[in-house]
Amino acid sequence: MSEEAASRVELTDEELIGAASVLLAQRGHRDAAALMLDVSSFRIDRHAVQEDSMSFSYERHFEEVILRVEPHLIPNSGYQLDHIKSAFETVGFECGRTIDDVVIREVIPKVGPNWREQLGRELKGGHQTNHARKVRLEPRHPGEDGLHFTNEWEHRVYQVLKEHQARLPQNETIGIMPLGALRVPGHTFEPDFLITYRGRVGVIEVDGSYHKGRASADLSRDRLFKHAGIRDVDRLCVEDSTTKEEVEKFVTDFLKHLVG
Repeated sequence: MSEEAASRVELTDEELIGAASVLLAQRGHRDAAALMLDVSSFRIDRHAVQEDSMSFSYERHFEEVILRVEPHLIPNSGYQLDHIKSAFETVGFECGRTIDDVVIREVIPKVGPNWREQLGRELKGGHQTNHARKVRLEPRHPGEDGLHFTNEWEHRVYQVLKEHQARLPQNETIGIMPLGALRVPGHTFEPDFLITYRGRVGVIEVDGSYHKGRASADLSRDRLFKHAGIRDVDRLCVEDSTTKEEVEKFVTDFLKHLVG
């Protein structure tokens, strides 16, 4: 066995999906990584084709990754898919697997004899909620009040926001929308939290260690938010906010600046 073959990492299909998803986040392709959280199901098809050259013939083995997401989550830009393909090719190479293609397809809806009623609900918007993301690949993702969060830090920030919400008068409180899809020209983003307060709208982003080196990209994203009418965008760095008191101060300052 060659040294290269001996160093290869053995991964199951699900581990391959997970490794590619985490690699996307580590590379800073946050939107593409977030899309992986919304994958409803996947399969990996294995193929073998006969290749002929001028001097010999051989059988080439390769794999195709098929990811299924809800129709409204299909990427409208080729960049996300390119980033996803690159991550899969890299992970596949490291474990001795040739990932030849990645395809993103729509989830086919389940229907029955009452499909007309189902269609009516869809046309009225009854199927959708105000929470666009469905965090599925990680079964232990945090959740509360029917809402879902990418990680524990987002959940902690939500709990502080919720406590602050409860202290405010009923007729002058805040609205909290975690991970809601927001379309701006040329991009669809999912801010960690979109906050409404006194007729103003702001965004809170919860930044982990993977945001190191992303200052330029984050500034561009924040600028797009502000051009679209978001009054204030603020970022909570989890490494600098290790206690609940620090998160509470951040939330208090954010709301003060939002209406100031």
